[in-house]
Amino acid sequence: MSIGEVLAQARQSAGLTVDQLSARACIRATLIHAIERDDFSLCGGDFYARGHVRNLARILGLDAEALVHEFDELHGGVPLPVRAASVFQADRPIKIRERRSPNWTLAMAVALAVVVVFGVVRTMGGAGDTPTDTRPVAAPSLPTLPPPSAPPAPGAPPAPGVPAVPGAPAAPSASSAAVDPAHGAASVRRGEEVVLKVRAERSSRLSVKDAKGRRLFSGTLKAGKTAQWKAKGGMKVVFDDAGAVLLQVNGEKLGAPGRSGQSVERSYGVPEANPR
Repeated sequence: MSIGEVLAQARQSAGLTVDQLSARACIRATLIHAIERDDFSLCGGDFYARGHVRNLARILGLDAEALVHEFDELHGGVPLPVRAASVFQADRPIKIRERRSPNWTLAMAVALAVVVVFGVVRTMGGAGDTPTDTRPVAAPSLPTLPPPSAPPAPGAPPAPGVPAVPGAPAAPSASSAAVDPAHGAASVRRGEEVVLKVRAERSSRLSVKDAKGRRLFSGTLKAGKTAQWKAKGGMKVVFDDAGAVLLQVNGEKLGAPGRSGQSVERSYGVPEANPR
């Protein structure tokens, strides 16, 4: 009897259907039908066919090894074991490089050469050096200056032999605002009206009064402006910046009444009559 017939007869003797045997062996029913007909082409190869035969024989109570041995004789015998070396043999031999110890002789020779070169350079470079004097240098002595003297009081004359301090403000003169008779010498007849005309070269403050002391003007005359006042019997004017204005009295040009920055007082009127 063939292997398939033995398995079919044993299944029938056990009272099992193909479906029941399929459920126990976990093998498809179509595959069991094919094995019972000795058709092992659906098993996927001899290896799987041997496994199915062994599994079915054990479930049906048959000698599994005897059936597998019979299967091997019918289908070419048991396959020979495969050596792992033949499977994993490398195509090219792997060469492993041996580690070499460092060449200490060459390293020492290079270090010695560097030391020799450094020594030669130091020797040649130090030949031209000149010794330097490291003795401490004494600091130069500074001349002794006399103690500063107290500045003179404002307005006091300088002491004999002491030069005046440059830039020191000069003592104010008591006659800085005194009347300059030369600027009041314009020919004006007694009782004649005085006409004063002032032109400001730059802004300047001034005060104008008539002979009776009545104020005609007090304020700042801006640069480029011209002002004119009239009064009988005379006129008195105070200029804060005498050099900033130009005067004209009764048509006579008198120019600036003083220097720039000078505060002066000028009177313009009838001069005193000479006694006969």
